[in-house]
Formats: sequence, C-alpha cells, structure tokens
Amino acid sequence: MNQKDVLPPPTRAFEQMLADIAEHGMAIVPEVLTGTILARTRAALYAAAESDRTRGREQRLLLDYPEDTSNQRVANVLSRDPLFEDLAFHPLAIDLLKAVVGWPALLSNLSANITGPGGGEMVLHADQLFVPEPWPARPQGLNVGWCLDDFTSANGATRIVPGSHRLNRMPLGTESQLQGVPVEAPAGSMIVFESRLWHKTGNNITNSDKRAGVFAWYSSPIYRSQENWFLSLRPEIRQFASEEVLILLGYKASGFGVVNGASIV
Repeated sequence: MNQKDVLPPPTRAFEQMLADIAEHGMAIVPEVLTGTILARTRAALYAAAESDRTRGREQRLLLDYPEDTSNQRVANVLSRDPLFEDLAFHPLAIDLLKAVVGWPALLSNLSANITGPGGGEMVLHADQLFVPEPWPARPQGLNVGWCLDDFTSANGATRIVPGSHRLNRMPLGTESQLQGVPVEAPAGSMIVFESRLWHKTGNNITNSDKRAGVFAWYSSPIYRSQENWFLSLRPEIRQFASEEVLILLGYKASGFGVVNGASIV
C-alpha cells in the first residue's frame, strides 16, 4: 500500500476495469446513467430520503460517527422504486461481480448514503469486516456505488486508500486515521471497489451541497445477506425476477439454503 498511489482514470473498457480493480482495488466507470434516467433515479432517492426523515424512519450505521446528523442512510432502496432494480441488476455490475467475486453470488444489500453540508466522515473500514482474518486471497464481495450527484472532494466523496486491498486485512492502529484519496466522479458514474479496499465517506465541507450515492453490496453466497430479502422485498420484484435475479436474492440456491435437498422458488 502506498498513499501516493493515484486513482485510475475513468474507463469504459471492461478489461481495464478489471485491471484497475486488481491494481488499485477500484475502478471508475463514467456516464453509466445519463439524461432522464439519471434525473429520475436521483429524484426517487431524494423522495425516499425525505419520506424517511418526515416519518422518523432514518437509518444509521455503526460505522457512522454518532454525533453527525448530516449524513442520512436510506435502507432497502431496492423496494423503494423500480428504478433501483435497474441499478442492482445492471448488466455491467453483474459482469464485474462474476469476474471479481465469482458466481453464484448474492446481492447482500442495496442502500444509499446522502451526506449534507457539514457532514462528517465515516470510520475507515473494508466491507468484508465480517470475514475472519486472515482473509482469503480472493475478495469476498464487491461494492458498486452509483453517483447520483457529482462526487467531489468538497462534498464528501468516498475516500479510499489505494492498494490497501493488497494488505488483506482491516486497518490497524494509526492506519484508521488515514485520510485516503477522494474518488471524484461526475453524476451518473459507477465507482466499483472490491471488498478488501479501505474506504470511508468523506467530510462534506460545503455550505449547501448534498451528495447522494446508492451502493450495491454483493458477496459470496457463503455469507448471509445484510438485508433479509425474504421479509423486506417488494413482492413483485420476486414475482417477475429472472433466474439470475432469483439467485442474487437467494431465492434459488446451490448447496446452501435448499429445501428438502433442492432449490425451489
């Protein structure tokens, strides 16, 4: 790991994405969402966030600093609007998942983070913190972040420690104080990072800007998903799901989670 490592430039070439994830732990893919689709998805997320705040249903994570009330989490985004299905099951995201983690895999969670003016940073961590160390050589998950606003250094862009995935462990001691490098990307971009990469939400030092991102967290099927889709999923998602989506949601299983020795739906 070297904090002087620079982030890879944005790319739309699939093989370069994989090379960037292997070398840096992450890749940036520009212009995946554009035009009215981007605008509608952004509006849907902010509407869901406002609904939660109005009704006192805001969510927090253990990795958030408790004194910070500017960051808002939106849980189970998958069930909030059909537009979010298009993010969770986007063909490029699933192709990257299959190449980096393998198949079958699970959609463990689909949530959002909106950091507002004055918002504090998150605790530096890796997403596979639930995996006992020493970690396997292969990443156990993949995080695909969808930038619904421009991600800038000033408005709290996700910060990463390039190359930290090669240490194959969580941050230790003073490493948890590393500031990392902001992943700056325009709205509509995907930021993809493997589960061993150290990262955190950055400080939002602006006076008025919000920064919204939707994060799809996928994992190896040997781990229980963070979101219990069997209880929380909007019924029509399962009703009209493809074979691939049923696997991602855990409704079709291989070896684990079967019923009377077989996978059923």
